[in-house]
Amino acid sequence: MSYRAPWASDPARSKGRLHEEQNGSVRGPRDAFQRDRDRIIHSISFRRLRHKTQVFMAPDGDHFRVRLTHSLEVAQIGRTIARTLALNEDLTEALCLAHDIGHPPFGHAGEDALKAALMPSVEDGGQGGFDHNGHTLRTLMTIERPYPLWNGLNLTWETLEGLAKHNGPVQHPGWALAAADAEYPLALTSFSSLEAQVAAIADDIAYDNHDIDDGLRAGLLTLDQMLAVPLVARGWDDVRRRFPDIAPKRLVGELVRTQIGTMVNDLIAETRRRIAASGVTSVDDVRDAGQCLVGFSPEMREAERDLKRFMYANLYHHPRQLAAADAAHGIVSGLFAVYRDDPATIPEEWRERLPTEDPDRSRHIADFIAGMTDRYAVSRYRDLVGPIDLPEGF
Repeated sequence: MSYRAPWASDPARSKGRLHEEQNGSVRGPRDAFQRDRDRIIHSISFRRLRHKTQVFMAPDGDHFRVRLTHSLEVAQIGRTIARTLALNEDLTEALCLAHDIGHPPFGHAGEDALKAALMPSVEDGGQGGFDHNGHTLRTLMTIERPYPLWNGLNLTWETLEGLAKHNGPVQHPGWALAAADAEYPLALTSFSSLEAQVAAIADDIAYDNHDIDDGLRAGLLTLDQMLAVPLVARGWDDVRRRFPDIAPKRLVGELVRTQIGTMVNDLIAETRRRIAASGVTSVDDVRDAGQCLVGFSPEMREAERDLKRFMYANLYHHPRQLAAADAAHGIVSGLFAVYRDDPATIPEEWRERLPTEDPDRSRHIADFIAGMTDRYAVSRYRDLVGPIDLPEGF
């Protein structure tokens, strides 16, 4: 489309898909990136995100964010940034919606358990560990099977590349990402498209601010605590000036919106400056730029780091959160041990494809567990292992 910048990704110039597809009238008017977005939304893995942990374990209350709602919020922020910068909104949205599909149940606690179960050192008999970003590619390229002629969603090269390296070039990919790259080379050592860079930082903006909202709602954070963070204090001062007669409890949502707006505006201004200074004139120039062109100003980058440090110390590592994470780790570890020792407990659909030897055998079991929702993992643990006393936070 003519309104896009010359360095925006163009679906008409896509490098295509791994598997050739039959082009019939059923395809309709959608371009390649629009179809990628729709394939992601219609996938089973995307639907499961509604019962997977974001910060608080998914079974714990209906008002907290889960992976699905987080992904939708990331997509909204990403689309706004992409539209303002004249980038491809559809590719940006696809990347935002898919970026967390590889997360196992219970978020990073579940990931740590699978990482330990698949012992990292292959040389010492391990299976190469587990990484949620690599597993996103594995899920979208191998595990999802809605089509009759190939495994995976058969997404475009640009979507797969953006998911593989949305956080920057990858010098040492884990086994899952390396396998994806071997099947469909993704130029892992170069920088990604501007759309992928936008998706990565939209993720940060979303969870930086929405986790504040959830933390306050859960009672693990207080507003007085948050005001020790300079970025939050400045936002709160602005909100109080605009709404001096409104009770503080009613202003938390306005604080979150204000901070998101401040961060997005800073990002857009700094990214425009970097693009102009870099002299890029095409998508290829962006990949060869040798630096990330989408980012915060130095001042905002430091302010955002301060906020992250606070959130890790006071929310993510809160004693209640750590107790829930320990329980989650035990559930995932326990399930892996049962399935490894007694394959008959694995559902038939997965058991009939179970490899006979490691590392593929253990990786297949991890694939099954990684696709579980929080509540399904809890249910299977109780069925196969026994009762579990879940701490507050579940």
